[in-house]
Amino acid sequence: MSESSRSKNPASDRPSDTKPAMPAEQERLDLPTVTSPHPAVWDLDDLLKKCEVRTQARGGPGGQHRNRTASGVFITFRPAEITAEATEERNQHRNRDVAFRRLRYLLAVSLRTRSPLDGEEPIDAAEKAVRDRFRGSPLKLAEQNEAKPAVLALLLNDLHVGGGQPSLVAPFWKVSTSRIIACLRSHRPALTLVNRIRDHHGRGPLK
Repeated sequence: MSESSRSKNPASDRPSDTKPAMPAEQERLDLPTVTSPHPAVWDLDDLLKKCEVRTQARGGPGGQHRNRTASGVFITFRPAEITAEATEERNQHRNRDVAFRRLRYLLAVSLRTRSPLDGEEPIDAAEKAVRDRFRGSPLKLAEQNEAKPAVLALLLNDLHVGGGQPSLVAPFWKVSTSRIIACLRSHRPALTLVNRIRDHHGRGPLK
């Protein structure tokens, strides 16, 4: 059955009348991939080595009293040319922290590494450590939690391999399907990506 002929059910985790099945590798949505470990898993020092950091005067809130000092921070992950910025604070160090956090989330959503759902063990010890730490946990992480981008990156790797089906991914993380979906909902760009993957496979969007 072609994707165009499948009926989509927004309330379902799969095309109607089709059991969840792992898509073949050649059927997956084409997404940018990098070698493990995923950069969202890297520690700050390692990430910094691959980034260009610059400061620039940018207007912030406050009308005529807007911030015009060089406190805005722009961080570019050079291997993928992905840039995050923070300009809202007057303090450059705070903007730097915010920009790095935003960069981690951008990397988590934008780039994919191999998933153990391919039938392979995780290549990198850092990725395995994140999986081991959060497997069986509720995956309820605050946006400011330093580990959340790494968790999202690995979840998205698995969901990419699994055709956007939380029901295939949840057993591997030892959580319910609803916990997977709740984690995705907590960061809208992650949910948007999974719905792109689902649409590619003829599945309705997660709500």
